[in-house]
Amino acid sequence: MGRRRRVALSVASFAVAALTAGCSPTIDTRGNLPDADNVLKIQPGIDTKNEVAQLLGSPSTTGTFNDNKWYYISTRTRSVAFLEPEIEDQQVLIVSFDKTGVVDDLKVLGLEDAKQIEPNERVTPTLGRELTIIQQLLGNLGRFNKDAEESGP
Repeated sequence: MGRRRRVALSVASFAVAALTAGCSPTIDTRGNLPDADNVLKIQPGIDTKNEVAQLLGSPSTTGTFNDNKWYYISTRTRSVAFLEPEIEDQQVLIVSFDKTGVVDDLKVLGLEDAKQIEPNERVTPTLGRELTIIQQLLGNLGRFNKDAEESGP
């Protein structure tokens, strides 16, 4: 009886350990936030795009309609099991350049500067009709024309 008890206790402890490990949070860091010392080396009015690229590396993205803004974006999220990830920290370094490619301004934005938006729930109307999955699966039955298949192109 003592051996069964030890085996059962071992199996139970293994199960608890597996469940606990499965529920431990996962920290995920994405993006490229340059080293603060390198950012401090950038001098507005003096450094050019090439010098910034050498110091900080290539940006995460550039401005959509104006490539004189470079964005270095970093996000750290925490997720537990199947739950939606939560943003723990977000930093955005914006480097603005003038028309000649010289640094004009540096700005750092954090999570507190983010604006929450609500996606629009409207649906674009389309022509036609909604089909159920059964109608889609069985929709082609009886639509084949054997005479057309035999004559071929």
